[in-house]
Amino acid sequence: MYVPSEEPGAAMKLPVPIAFHLTEDWFPARPEGFDATGVAFAAVHTQPDNGFAANIAISGEYRPDSATLAELADESVERLHSIAESVVVADRREAGSADAPSLAQQLTFSAVVGTARRDLVQSQAYLSMFDIKEPHKRAVIRLVLTATAAQHESVLGDFQDFIRTVRPNTGAGAGA
Repeated sequence: MYVPSEEPGAAMKLPVPIAFHLTEDWFPARPEGFDATGVAFAAVHTQPDNGFAANIAISGEYRPDSATLAELADESVERLHSIAESVVVADRREAGSADAPSLAQQLTFSAVVGTARRDLVQSQAYLSMFDIKEPHKRAVIRLVLTATAAQHESVLGDFQDFIRTVRPNTGAGAGA
């Protein structure tokens, strides 16, 4: 069980504490190994594809505005346009309930990573959580899998399994 706010060197703290479980094919990334700006936790896959390690990143923020999850997903697409080429929203689905809405989207794009141009796929999940003590406060947690187009299908199941383990961290029974 991992708790992002307890990770040494985390670049940001999530607005609400969460806990989750990674499978044995993933391990926490070292902050010096990637650009951790705006990331509370990152993990990399043990089997890189031609030098690129699939990765999972977790970020989040309080959103005092009434932006929908679709609007927040659109913001992510626009940010990605600033560093990548040919960004395409391949799929987008809303799910969850009025009390716990969520959105998933899949993006395809081309970007230079290191010295090589790569065709990448990014699966994103947005989870909206309301503060129990102050319901007017809404936090949005963003979970992102980035993999090469060739490797994406083989790691997508792990990402989906990971998402199913994400939950608010009440502090009871948390540990590494």
